[in-house]
Amino acid sequence: MLKHYETVFIVTPVLSDAQMKEAVQKFKDLIIGEGGEIVYEEDWGLKKLAYPIQKKTTGYYYLIEFKAEASFIQKFETEYRRDERVIRYLTFSMDKFAIEYAERRRNKKKEGSTEKVKEE
Repeated sequence: MLKHYETVFIVTPVLSDAQMKEAVQKFKDLIIGEGGEIVYEEDWGLKKLAYPIQKKTTGYYYLIEFKAEASFIQKFETEYRRDERVIRYLTFSMDKFAIEYAERRRNKKKEGSTEKVKEE
């Protein structure tokens, strides 16, 4: 039985775009390689951190919503800890309300992007 999860991780800002994309791809491949399924992903870009981490004040934020076996999460978070590019991460299991909220948020975002196109 696949459970629904959402993970957000922050990658160090000293990486080039290619290195950052490679880090993101590594975690996406890990999910798919273990029989998981990526539902949604979003690049939040470079943002200011609430407090300095490893003497850095900014980081690249990335969100992945996915389905996977519960046993996979421990292995997944171990990979986060081993990767020196990741400075913070959070993975949580989504209940039905969180899933509904995420779907509404995605739909709102889609409607907002189509309205911008119509205005032009």
